[in-house]
Order: sequence, then C-alpha cells, then structure tokens
Amino acid sequence: MGRAFYKMSGSGNDFVVFVATEGPFENLESVESIRSMCARRTGIGADGAVFLEPAGNGVVRMRYYNADGSRAAFCGNASLCSTRLSLELGLAAGDFVLDTDSGRLPARIVDRLPEIELQPVKDLDTESVQMTREPGESKIGFALVGVPQLVVEVPDLEGVDFSRRGAELRSHPSLADGANVNFVAKRGGEWAYRTFERGVEGETLACGSGAVATAVLLAKWGQAGSTTSLQTRSGKPLLVRHREAGGEIWPSLSGEGRIVYRGEIRDLR
Repeated sequence: MGRAFYKMSGSGNDFVVFVATEGPFENLESVESIRSMCARRTGIGADGAVFLEPAGNGVVRMRYYNADGSRAAFCGNASLCSTRLSLELGLAAGDFVLDTDSGRLPARIVDRLPEIELQPVKDLDTESVQMTREPGESKIGFALVGVPQLVVEVPDLEGVDFSRRGAELRSHPSLADGANVNFVAKRGGEWAYRTFERGVEGETLACGSGAVATAVLLAKWGQAGSTTSLQTRSGKPLLVRHREAGGEIWPSLSGEGRIVYRGEIRDLR
C-alpha cells in the first residue's frame, strides 16, 4: 500500500532514508515530496532525505537533500547513517565506497560505529577578515567540507544569540552559496559545538561536516591535535581525525548511525 523507508539518527541529526532495493523512488525525489516528508508536524519529520542504491563493485550511491528540498553535495551524519544501513541491508560488505556528490568516500564499521574518509578539505581560511566579529567571538574561519562551513569560536555556547547570529552569518554577502555556521566553545575540558544549518534554516542537533571543519580549524588555531572529539547538541560525540599529505588535509569522521525504525509512507502531500 505504501513505500518503505527508514528513519535514522546520526547524533540527533535525523533523516528519512529510501533504498532502491525496496522499491522505486519515482516522485519521492522531488522538492515537494522531500519538504512534505521532512515536515515535523505533518510528515515523518527529518533534517533531510537520503536515497541509496547499490552501484556494483563495492559501491553504494547516495543522494542527499536538505529538508527544504535543496540537494546538497554532502552530509556527514547522513553518510554515517548510510554506511550503517548499507552494511545492515547487505548493499555492501566490509569496507566499501560511498559515492556522494562530493566524491567517493571509503566507508566501514570501526569499533561498532560507522566511519567515513572524506575528500580533502578545500578553501581553508583560518581568519575570515571580511566578517566583523561580535563581542565574545575570538575567531571566525571557513572550510569547504563537501559543503561550506563557517566556524566561530566563542567562550560560551549558551551566551550566543544563536538564531540571529547564525542566520546573519549563514547568508553573509561574502559567501556565494551561504554556509553552515558552527559555534564552538570549550566545555569542561572538551570541545562542544552548535550548528545553524542551511537548508534547514535553524539549529540541528549535530552536523558531521561541521564537526570536521571545526576540528580542522581548531587544529590550525593551535587548540587541538590531529584527533578531536566534539560534543554535539544531542550530547553524543563525533570523532574527527585528520592527516596532512601532499599539501592537503585528509579527514575522517566517525559517530552514531542509528536505525530508529522502518516505516511505510502513504498519502504523501
């Protein structure tokens, strides 16, 4: 009667996931359908929608859409969830490749958690001088981690005028395509962060690519090493490792990829 889907959570960043082996995508992959299914009160409710299909030779193709229906080149937590589900359903086995719009990413399970290796970080800017810092903002940096990310260091995450400042920086005139905005602060000896995410236009409980950008910039600012654990807004950690080779920064990301339930969508509108 309906079309099967999986509801998944990556540290509170939640997704509706469709798998090609369980039926055709048909009109599900449209702006209207994605907005409808991601709506919190009238749909399934999610930060985004994922479409997975096996491509042969140990490759699984992944397409990701934000809750507003816009297609994004990459989503870190959606990739972690896709890794878990692909292995759970037998779309892949052992180490495999997740084919995203930002490139092909090696994927696997390590210590019972999904892990992905990302493409090199691009356009790293440790000091976005074109952006005026507000009181309390010690640093603002930029990195392209599949999608554009701003990172703002602050003394206290709760003291940030999050909705106003996040929206302001997300659409800063210097950013051709906008950006996710990650506020980061030291909390109890650990780093924690909050993300204002474009395409959702508000706070999400986690952002995987934002965690990568944050960890890399913290390292460049001399405040972290090559391995950084970041506390998400949900309280669950994301682990970022990175190495430098050939003048490029190669990161990996690991964290939760949890199957919440399998359902069936009907009467989509």
